[in-house]
Amino acid sequence: MTETGDRRPLASRNTRWAQAIARRLASMNVTPNRISQASMLAAALAGLSFWLAGETEDGSRAALYIAAALFCQLRLLCNLFDGMVAVEGGKGEADGPFWNEFPDRVADILIFIGAGCGLGVPALGFAAATFAVLTAYVRELGRANGGPSDFSGPMAKQHRMATMTLAAVLSAFEGLWLGDGEILWIALLLVSAGAALTALLRARRQIAWLRHRNTGNH
Repeated sequence: MTETGDRRPLASRNTRWAQAIARRLASMNVTPNRISQASMLAAALAGLSFWLAGETEDGSRAALYIAAALFCQLRLLCNLFDGMVAVEGGKGEADGPFWNEFPDRVADILIFIGAGCGLGVPALGFAAATFAVLTAYVRELGRANGGPSDFSGPMAKQHRMATMTLAAVLSAFEGLWLGDGEILWIALLLVSAGAALTALLRARRQIAWLRHRNTGNH
């Protein structure tokens, strides 16, 4: 992965623990692209855990939801460290821009479709995945048009993963006070609606920016 100054703002990037791990990774025979690729594996395991959780009961179900939460967070850690190793570690690669974006789109698809299938409502998972990919498409379209990257929410990548992580943890104990599936169903609905709104707001800001730029050129 190769990043420039146009990077997603992350407070965790400036923490001591993240910088220490990034330095350690950079000193090893680990490339940013491999870290980016590992995020797809983490996402696949998260999606599979969500899916299997819908097919099991009791303790195994709770363990699978906890695993899904952990793999969602591992996906985010990969997203953090690939950029830090590339930029701060000086190990950016020529094909980095591809691995910067492609694994994230695959990860969203795997996680949300897995969760939807686990609920027995695959259409909701596909909706969440579609709108998640759309948010990234609008952002990259803005860059292609010469504008800055718009990483704003309300349902950007980190918000989507936070929603799914929290839903997975709560779902592990859901049977104690609710029926099974309600929390995850609500989470997917929130991600779908929130990502659709995010794409719309990003599109509106992009159109306003383009109009302002063109007006300024005359």
